[in-house]
Amino acid sequence: MGAQAECASTFYFDMENKATFPTPLHQQAATVVLEQYRRDPRVEAVLVTNSCARGQATPASDLDMLVLVEPGAFAAHQAELEAAWLKLRGEHPVLRALGDASRFSAIHLDFGDGQFPVPDAWDDGGGPDDFDLAIGNAVAYSAPLWERSTFYTDLRARWLPFYAEPLRQERLAMVLAACRYDLDFVPFYVERGLYFQAFDRLYKAFREFLQGLFIARSTYALAYNKWIRMQVVEWLGLPELYAALPPILEISNLESDQLVERGARLATLADRWLRP
Repeated sequence: MGAQAECASTFYFDMENKATFPTPLHQQAATVVLEQYRRDPRVEAVLVTNSCARGQATPASDLDMLVLVEPGAFAAHQAELEAAWLKLRGEHPVLRALGDASRFSAIHLDFGDGQFPVPDAWDDGGGPDDFDLAIGNAVAYSAPLWERSTFYTDLRARWLPFYAEPLRQERLAMVLAACRYDLDFVPFYVERGLYFQAFDRLYKAFREFLQGLFIARSTYALAYNKWIRMQVVEWLGLPELYAALPPILEISNLESDQLVERGARLATLADRWLRP
């Protein structure tokens, strides 16, 4: 474990987590998907993901779902499965009604085989990548509607509470190096008057910091650009750290040395919280 391991609090949902639908239409749409795919012998499980899985959805929220397919069948039939889904979504009245209910509501269905290949080492700063997010949203924070076998349960046993320690250490070191690399560019770009490019590097480093923070504490994140307060304060139990995060991106004068100062603040936080 990392230097902060003594106070780490790994967070993930238990197997009793149940999907919570904000409207009857969301629930009806989920039922349509469930009935469509539980009859397909290639399908191992049907899951609800994201806000409906965590009980945080609103009437205007999307309905996000994941259909887990046996790996061999997924490799052979992915295009067929996706084409059939697009047809169903366009033709079924309940699915169409959910899409029409709000400009923000829609149904998003993904297919997967439970395989999460480790990304290659980052080049030129790299990250953040989606490896931890994919596992978290598909395995740690999803809610099963139906399971044919122990496929989903076995996935949880493999990936929870977190992935293996050698890989965790390797990825943490990579993320920390990328964060420092991007922060080094901030004063360089400011000196050249490339303020928007400097801010782009600062925001990239900020998201890499968040990825590293969750890896350091052996916890899967939901995202690095939303639900930040909930994840840092409630899940990781770090309200004092969260208080320091919004000011990093509070720039009152973009064409100034504020970017350099904010980058220095983030570098200090990285040195403290992302130690391998």
